[in-house]
Amino acid sequence: MKNPMFCVVLTGIGIALIQQGLPVRSQGESQSDNKQMDNVTVRQGETVFLSCLQGEFVTRTAWLNRSSILYAGEDKWSVDPRVSLVVLNQDEFAIKIEDVDLTDEGQYICAVQTRSRPRTTSVHVIVQVPPKIVNLSKDLVVNEGSNVTLMCLANGKPEPVIMWRMLSPSDNSLSSDTEVLDIPFITRQRAGTYECTAANDIAVDVQTVELTVNYPPSVSEGRDVGLTLGQRGVLLCEADAVPMADIEWYRDDRRIFNGLDGIEIEDAGANSKLTFFNVSETDYGNYTCIAINKLGSANTSIVLFVQDGNSGTSTVFTPTCLLFIILLQLLLKF
Repeated sequence: MKNPMFCVVLTGIGIALIQQGLPVRSQGESQSDNKQMDNVTVRQGETVFLSCLQGEFVTRTAWLNRSSILYAGEDKWSVDPRVSLVVLNQDEFAIKIEDVDLTDEGQYICAVQTRSRPRTTSVHVIVQVPPKIVNLSKDLVVNEGSNVTLMCLANGKPEPVIMWRMLSPSDNSLSSDTEVLDIPFITRQRAGTYECTAANDIAVDVQTVELTVNYPPSVSEGRDVGLTLGQRGVLLCEADAVPMADIEWYRDDRRIFNGLDGIEIEDAGANSKLTFFNVSETDYGNYTCIAINKLGSANTSIVLFVQDGNSGTSTVFTPTCLLFIILLQLLLKF
């Protein structure tokens, strides 16, 4: 049963102490015994136990938090299901608060009424909160040369320390110990995974951002290929670009398509292969590989030339020279 008269007593003892910080006196004007215990530190989500000594000749006792009564003797006044009575005897008066949150932080008072004077024991509960990243930049796709800003905001108690670093590929020179990481005039080498770390004395929270840098194609210098008539051969084109480039093959000004004239074109990622299965005289000449994406294009030329099968030497013939060789071969037949 909740005792209305005891509520009045508690109001005089506890609430005045909490709200005004004034010494509480009994009807006989004798000062109450006030004791301040060491702070109690608890992590968010854990359970805290609060207790005070009873002693002899105790007539009333209660636990208070700010301006509310949690327990008056064995009677629970708090409607919070997380609060419960653990021990109430001559030696100790203890309560338990489960799943502690930031709202539970503050001063708690154990108020005891003896036959002669009131006595209070107060303790300050400090709630520590592990860091949590609450606002992080989304994955970004930017063009090379752009200015990039990455943001990372976190909550926690104690206040967490924020750090940025380039995780993959690792680059120790690209880091920040603030919430913001600025990358001016970004290059393709700085594309990758960036890690934000929020840390305090309790724990660490880590999240990552993927940064993609678009840039126009570049192609490796073409390597000329020498083949004998009837031989199988391959021309290679290697392109570097983000987004990945489309590769086109040309013979002079005419585009070459897969499957035409016995030629196969096979694309594999950044590489393209043009394959001749049976080289003829008309296949010899100059070929161009062009790599194209939305930011630009690049090209390289490759010469397919006649290789002397007997000597193993390679010779590049001009069209006039090729015509002379064909006429000479016809004359030798007669």
